[in-house]
Amino acid sequence: MLLGPETHLSQPLEAKMKDSPFKNTSGETGFTYAEEICPSCDSKGLSLFYEVRNIPIHCTSIMLTREEASKSPQGDIVLGFCEQCGFITNIAFDPAIQDNSPIYEEQQGFSPTFQAYADELADHLINKYDLYDKNIVEIGCGKGDFLIHLCELGHNRGVGIDPISVNVRAESEAANRLVFIQDYYSEQHGRYHSDLVVCRHTLEHIPFTAEFVRTLRRAIGDRIETTIFFEVPDVTRILSELAFWDIYYEHCSYFSPGSLARLFRHCGFELTDFNRAYDDQYLLLEATPVRTPSRNLFEIEESPEYMAQNIKSFSTRLRDMLDRWAQRLRKVHNQGKRTVIWGSGSKCVGFMTSLTIKDEIEYVVDINPYRHGKFIPGVGKEIKPPKFLKQYKPDLVIVMNSIYLNEIKQALDNMDVPTEVISV
Repeated sequence: MLLGPETHLSQPLEAKMKDSPFKNTSGETGFTYAEEICPSCDSKGLSLFYEVRNIPIHCTSIMLTREEASKSPQGDIVLGFCEQCGFITNIAFDPAIQDNSPIYEEQQGFSPTFQAYADELADHLINKYDLYDKNIVEIGCGKGDFLIHLCELGHNRGVGIDPISVNVRAESEAANRLVFIQDYYSEQHGRYHSDLVVCRHTLEHIPFTAEFVRTLRRAIGDRIETTIFFEVPDVTRILSELAFWDIYYEHCSYFSPGSLARLFRHCGFELTDFNRAYDDQYLLLEATPVRTPSRNLFEIEESPEYMAQNIKSFSTRLRDMLDRWAQRLRKVHNQGKRTVIWGSGSKCVGFMTSLTIKDEIEYVVDINPYRHGKFIPGVGKEIKPPKFLKQYKPDLVIVMNSIYLNEIKQALDNMDVPTEVISV
């Protein structure tokens, strides 16, 4: 889900940094200023505040063997904050080493909670924009689930663009109205005229954010009736909740409401609706192309100064959070008890690698059948189906997303698996 294979770093990382008052995760003063150009507003200079070295670069991928998983390619995270627009980027990210392999497995539709949200979102877009017998383009369509649903609901025509779209699995009555293109989005795809452009959970994978949004604006051209819809994680939640598990290599771009809004106005779009969803985890942005965007702000937009304070608080409090989790997992393990993680995706990989988990957790569980029997990158833990817990009898289940807590508790009750269940 990247714009293209360009290399982000033009010189050694350390050569770009100078001392400043921010702290790294070890609590020691480190390199905290980079002579980088902000990829969202083009201003110079980023303040560095978070660093994790040698982590898997394919957090959503699955490996066929434990050995393959343990040898998964690694990269670094060094987050830089733009004090001008509030955007956060991983300056150590190198898109040239991302390959979007065929074992990339990101589908969330196996969860009733997530599917209900996706259905509600599709209904909202169909009804609000009268999407009946219309043209829809989705950038970063993945396996095509959402685009297929939009085309089924409104008898629409759809074009899905994604490097992994070759793996589209679903069968649908809309199949003859759908085209999937295995490619990165570029200006040439503007030939597919659309009433709605959808881009969900893709922009955070793109390092050159303004370049990408400008590409979209040029592709739309004079078709000012086109609506765009973007959905990305909200980094203000990550900072306030110290959600270090939501910081991982594949996410190189992190948006607050303010930085996301400023990006799209900067690139020639007028925001028409802007809010949070999914237990305030996601930002939903709707916009139209204009020559000169207005300066009207939405209530959820914050200032770069507000973001700077959040980042300082995050940097100050994070070490204690990491220590508490490590101590708790070590204590359970030393007592001879069993802990499993429910949810084998990127949050799980981020959680386990940030804590350098080894023997404390033996297995992870996921409801996605395409993940069963495979291994997560880095730590190499095997992914099991939920029914495995009936025989394994865990003492503690850690849920990687609190929004699924009730759904998972119900599944455990249905399987008659008594255990303590907590969420990160």
